[in-house]
Amino acid sequence: MRNVELKARDPEPTRSLERALGLGAADRGEIRQRDTYFAGARGRLKLREQDPGDDELIEYSRPDDSDARTSEYLRVPVTHAPALLDALDAAYGTLVTVAKQRRLLLWEGVRIHLDEVEGLGSYLEFEAVADPESDLTAEREKVERLREELGIEDKDLVATSYSDLLLAGRLTPVRGGSPELDSVEELLAAADAVMRTAYVPYSRFPVGAALRAPDGSIHVGSNVENAAYPQGQCAETSAIGALIAAGHTRIAEVAVTAERMDFCPPCGGCRQRLAEFASADTLVRLGRPGGPHKTVTVGELLPLAFELDPPG
Repeated sequence: MRNVELKARDPEPTRSLERALGLGAADRGEIRQRDTYFAGARGRLKLREQDPGDDELIEYSRPDDSDARTSEYLRVPVTHAPALLDALDAAYGTLVTVAKQRRLLLWEGVRIHLDEVEGLGSYLEFEAVADPESDLTAEREKVERLREELGIEDKDLVATSYSDLLLAGRLTPVRGGSPELDSVEELLAAADAVMRTAYVPYSRFPVGAALRAPDGSIHVGSNVENAAYPQGQCAETSAIGALIAAGHTRIAEVAVTAERMDFCPPCGGCRQRLAEFASADTLVRLGRPGGPHKTVTVGELLPLAFELDPPG
């Protein structure tokens, strides 16, 4: 199944409801939903428990884009949600749980969701469900009309899912530190741990890299050398391979640590490799857990990086 979606923060939920009803949208009432997301999926995998309504397992894939985008999904009815939740958690691990109160409206085949999300606030979504043979033109036009009629501004558009937003803000203070510091320490600790697996019989220079994906998961790699020196691969390259193998294509944050340097920046080749999957303002943490560290951006490390579609 496919649909065209758009998500935005909703600064005035009462106004949004009034405008949607004024367009003739049918009010289908409120639904309490609890979505549990699991690790290891190539797209996103969640178990939805809802009242009223039937529980279901949902797998879906869509690009992270603030504009209206296409989502492909599969829905499977679930009869024993608690048992399935336990099984999926044991097999894959739970990433995050999203709890929300949803007001559902229907307008010309488009689902309008007015959501109050625990830990995030007020949001709205449009989902225009498409027939299999549709070229999605009509669905996009409906979503764009709703955006105009409800007065959704560019600054309120949201590119990611509620799960990603919660994971990005899930920084629990530990050891009496600040949330931001503990998030950095977590990533540096992952880089430091994998550094100890490095295969470096020739340079004796172990390096570890940790990449945080948009869903909060961390993917690591160490440098691996070869007797045909300087053949081999850097830690950043190994970590990118792990990130891609896990089904991700974007890097949200980077950490690099080395045994014999306080701050070990990526080499030139790895700067371009990181730029392929990160944005210019993606943060790169250099240092060691529990020790001094500094933060730079991918753009600072590599200005004028090669792009598939260079400007101009």
